[in-house]
Amino acid sequence: MLLVPANEQNTPLMLVEAGLTAIAIAASFAWPRLGNTWFTGIERAFGRLARKQGWACASVGIATLLIRFTILPFLPEPLPFSPDDFSFLLAADTFAHGRLANPTPSMWIHFESIHITMHPTYMSMYFPGQGLLLAAGKVLLGDPWIALVICSALMCAAVCWMLQAWLPPNWALLGGCLAMIRIGIFSYWTNTFHAAGSLGALGGALILGAMPRLMRTERFRYALLMGLGIAILVLTRPYEGMLLCLPVAIVISRWLWKKRKSHTVAIRVRLIAAPLALVIAAGAWMAYYDYKAFGNPLTPPYTVNRAQYAISPYYVWQKARPEPAYRYREMREFYYKGEMDYYTQIHSLTGFLPYTLSKVAIPTLLFFSGAALLFPLIMVRRVFLDRRVRFLVIAVLILAAGMTIEIYLLPHYLAVFTAAFYAIGLQMMRHLRLWKPEHKPVGLALVRLIVTVCVVLAGLRVFATTLHLASNEWPPSSWNFTWYGPQQFGGERARIEGGLNQLPGGQLVIVHYSPKHNPFDEWVYNSADIDDSKVVWAREMDVQDNLELMRYYNDRKVWLAEPDAIPARIAPYVIPGQQSDAAH
Repeated sequence: MLLVPANEQNTPLMLVEAGLTAIAIAASFAWPRLGNTWFTGIERAFGRLARKQGWACASVGIATLLIRFTILPFLPEPLPFSPDDFSFLLAADTFAHGRLANPTPSMWIHFESIHITMHPTYMSMYFPGQGLLLAAGKVLLGDPWIALVICSALMCAAVCWMLQAWLPPNWALLGGCLAMIRIGIFSYWTNTFHAAGSLGALGGALILGAMPRLMRTERFRYALLMGLGIAILVLTRPYEGMLLCLPVAIVISRWLWKKRKSHTVAIRVRLIAAPLALVIAAGAWMAYYDYKAFGNPLTPPYTVNRAQYAISPYYVWQKARPEPAYRYREMREFYYKGEMDYYTQIHSLTGFLPYTLSKVAIPTLLFFSGAALLFPLIMVRRVFLDRRVRFLVIAVLILAAGMTIEIYLLPHYLAVFTAAFYAIGLQMMRHLRLWKPEHKPVGLALVRLIVTVCVVLAGLRVFATTLHLASNEWPPSSWNFTWYGPQQFGGERARIEGGLNQLPGGQLVIVHYSPKHNPFDEWVYNSADIDDSKVVWAREMDVQDNLELMRYYNDRKVWLAEPDAIPARIAPYVIPGQQSDAAH
């Protein structure tokens, strides 16, 4: 499934990052004035752009778009490969057809799959924000991924804009550039279809960027942008959005109370009505979506699907559910081994603390920081005492408390706080820059060289395949915890589907998995209109059930796909005990 698989001859990119970082640290102590003239010239040019704050944000966004499309020959457009990818693409296809959900297919038991709800409707189990974004790309641009890249560019620009409200302009521009090269271009937020990370980060950046501006200027547009950010989070990541909006609401409420004598009724209406109207509209639309997709306006996404298929809960105080009667071994493997093993470990007295620490620290440090940006953490004490970012530190602590009670954690769960992470990290770098052990400008050299390492790593990531640098592996494991992002998975399924699309007439593919099949490598996913699809993917059942499916699709050529063969293969389906010419 991996076009250029990681193997023993490939050097892990994470190891390269750690090595370059160690060299940068050593060089900073040994030659603290290394390249001083050269760096000073770059910083002056950088500062001139940074002072033009609108142009700085636009430059970050445009650069994200241009660089990602320029490197397409080296990092091609991603193919769907994970259950979440296909689930969000189903939502996108449904919205693109002008529907909020699809009727349950007639032969639905053959199409059951991970993170897809079949009853009461056929639909993705997830919140609709990412699906709406992908649908916009599909309808308006002809490609859902292009909308995802545009969203990533907007996210990087919004991070820069947010930072301008909290930090000096040159540091804000640096933060936008770091977000671009470490998240916007290479991470799985941009190079898969499933994370909704860029969209969540965009919403969070709008809220955190608008809050201080609104309190300083009382301008309507900042209230509107804050409301827009909240609305995005309602449709995308409402739990983490609530963790962010709680401290924001407290600060805004205190500010309004202090200003109660100077604010007229008109001013209060102008500042409160816009965000409130957007939030109410988003909440009402969300309730209507829940009603159409899951049968009840008070039944949120996830709930129905998890009740039907999952064993382990999402929160640490909840008990495991009774095991459902799974029809397919692969789905049981996913929910039982893929989730239940982790739940059992974190739900024990001896496992809770270490697993809680690891699930909070690893996604944050590996994804948002990595080895290159880890050293500024030595200034964490100064940042805790720093009034400039005190609110952001408190907000992140609230996030940490909220994440502690969740069993699972991936970097896109934290996306809402992306701009806050960068603001705190940059403030650490500002303190580090002034660090002068033995009166030597070691801190200045450290900041310069670790930023240089980030830029060099971005270049190495582009040519990782050519340079035999392993950025990930299949089955998926570490790439979703690092900024490197995945290579292009899903090639075998796409190759077979592309070939079938070239054949005349409709095609039915019955998928046969081996006993050792990895459940993350799922092939049975279909579009919103299954019966009208050129290629229909179905699970292999017993002979009678397969014959029933074939009779329903009696006008289609029937194939047997074997994903676990090397390479994956497909052949005309042969009914056991009959000749191949009777297969369909």
